Amino acid sequence: MISNQILQNTIDGLKGIAHVDLCVLDVDGNEVAATRPDFADMSDSVRDFVRSPADSQEVQSYQFFKVYDEQQLEYILIAAGSGESTYTIGKMVAYQIQGLLVAYKERFDKDNFIKNLLLDNLLLVDIYSRAKKLHIPSDSKRVTMIISADKVRENNVLELIRTHGTGNGGDFVTEVDEDNVIVVKDVSEYNKTEDISKSAVELQEHLESLGISNVHIAIGTVVGEIKEVSRSYKEAKMALDVGRIFFDERKVISYGELGIGRLIYQLPIPLCKMFIREIFGGKNPDGFDQETLATIDKFFENNLNVSETSRQLFIHRNTLVYRLDKLQKSTGLDLRVFDDAITFKIALMVVRYMKYMERY
Repeated sequence: MISNQILQNTIDGLKGIAHVDLCVLDVDGNEVAATRPDFADMSDSVRDFVRSPADSQEVQSYQFFKVYDEQQLEYILIAAGSGESTYTIGKMVAYQIQGLLVAYKERFDKDNFIKNLLLDNLLLVDIYSRAKKLHIPSDSKRVTMIISADKVRENNVLELIRTHGTGNGGDFVTEVDEDNVIVVKDVSEYNKTEDISKSAVELQEHLESLGISNVHIAIGTVVGEIKEVSRSYKEAKMALDVGRIFFDERKVISYGELGIGRLIYQLPIPLCKMFIREIFGGKNPDGFDQETLATIDKFFENNLNVSETSRQLFIHRNTLVYRLDKLQKSTGLDLRVFDDAITFKIALMVVRYMKYMERY
């Protein structure tokens, strides 16, 4: 169903072209959209016209037209004025509204199809038959993006993304919950995967420029068959969660960039707890003071290089060595040894994963 605002914008624009006042009413005579206020007084005439067999009729210097949606009477259009010119204009406006009904119904059908495709609610044979019926190419290269932001519904993020543009016309923008917007993007014309990330960054920056806060975009992998779109969606969902846990500073993240975080995300919580007990004993890894945590992070950033880490922390080399020795005594792990450093890094990531799962 077309929104009243769309109909209002349409007849306002057509009045500006044809200089004829217009009104759209439902079959009960209730005003839906009008270019001037006095059309509401004609509800009795509208109901009489609905009952008549005629598709168009002139009543008291007004032209009446019926607008159908697949043989179902949907609206009554009134054009103010008499004569052949007003009749022709009214006929053209009625045809325009009927075209809008078809277009919006097709978009609704496509939107339902994409939602069911993402959620794996379709049989394989139905996917291809419905795609063909809706004129959606089944073999285009596509990727799924999930856009997360604060107050998605309240800020009408879905329409903002649709307004921003949908590439070459093969993109679909939809939602399956209140927290995220999903874009199934046709990337047939993209030469490199970097182009996909670039378009996601542009979208993220565009939304933030409009005042939308906390915008994050997760990207699945590119698929070549329409039946695989749901897999790209699942990958994007994982990328969104893993990004929140391990890469919270990243605004845009792809499934292929998750690294070891993807592996940890799939571990059962009991196994994680067992691993942490083995590494830290009864100690709580969150018990490290901020200075120690900052030292650890900087040491990892500099690939276990003591000299470079001490330089960037503005401390003496011996001070850094003292901190590492102190950490070794409390945990039994020497971060200067590669195997111990890897174990410690993974343990910290597991702790972050466990804390995230406790919250959600």
